Amino acid sequence: MSAPLYDIALSFLYRTRLRKNLALLDHYGSAEEAWKHLDEPNMQSSWERAEREMEWAEVHGIRIWTLADEAYPYRLRQCPDRPVLLYSKGNVRPSDGHVVSIVGTRRPTERGVELTQRLVHDLHDRLEFVTIVSGGAYGIDITAHRTAIKEGIPTIIVPAHGLDRIYPYNHRPEAVASLEHGGLLTEFPSGTEPMPAYFVQRNRIVSGLADAVVVVESRERGGSLITAQMAADYSRDLFAFPGRPSDPSSLGCNQLINRHKAQLIDGADDLIEAMGWKTRTEVSQPVQTQLISLMDDLTPTQQTILTKLQEAEEGMHINLLVMELELPYSDVSSDLMLLELQGLVRSLPFSSR
Repeated sequence: MSAPLYDIALSFLYRTRLRKNLALLDHYGSAEEAWKHLDEPNMQSSWERAEREMEWAEVHGIRIWTLADEAYPYRLRQCPDRPVLLYSKGNVRPSDGHVVSIVGTRRPTERGVELTQRLVHDLHDRLEFVTIVSGGAYGIDITAHRTAIKEGIPTIIVPAHGLDRIYPYNHRPEAVASLEHGGLLTEFPSGTEPMPAYFVQRNRIVSGLADAVVVVESRERGGSLITAQMAADYSRDLFAFPGRPSDPSSLGCNQLINRHKAQLIDGADDLIEAMGWKTRTEVSQPVQTQLISLMDDLTPTQQTILTKLQEAEEGMHINLLVMELELPYSDVSSDLMLLELQGLVRSLPFSSR
């Protein structure tokens, strides 16, 4: 029997008890071992449902990512409420390069649409490799996806349902177009319909996949603010475009900025500078240590960074450092820049793999 089958069966058995599922995986080390120690009602029906799901995935070219899979998105792996399973369609590579999640209102103004288009275009123009993530909803979400597709940028659509359907249906062309460079990624199995609670649930994937989360426009309440709060909980760098105080579509963004939850940006250049990302014309990001003899005047965090880099014989990508240190990307980037200025670390050529 295929190992993912146990993971799928557990996901059906504990579909509404994610923490229980994660605790079992942590305790037993694998879904197969956990399954052998369980004596729960509905185990047989969960197993049969898992077998059907595996068959469906194989027929439709769906990839199933488990936590035991080395390719499971490492940013998302660090989240305490990470999905135990992911289903993907297309050429989804969520661990590559810089990942920016763009969210906002479903009823954007013309300005909001233009800001989104310009942000995606400029990120692609300035960065060697960037992936755009959003939820595929009306408004800012689909604008970000459409612009990424037009620019030839990888984009990941995170739906709040199974991959046997597309919601809203009139976004099907974008879903199909995304498959070549990016695609669809969800934790929901086939047969899952888009329910209100699932949109909130999927928002943690939108934020958890990212290095940075950008709110373009948001009303005083809405799903994008939930995504923003999740980004803060995951120590992701959060950004927002400001708007006029009288503009209802910008109340949420202004609130995030005024409460110092999000950094104010006016475009891609502000985001890139805040993140410490280097542009196409500069030396790229991954870092490796040189031999050193002194560690004077370093902060405890800088000493930890230096130690981790010394232990990594082939260097370590800054994204991995951010995840392991559980610090904002911008903080780690600033420390790396200071260490590089002191000659204690050096950059390595960019690799998207």
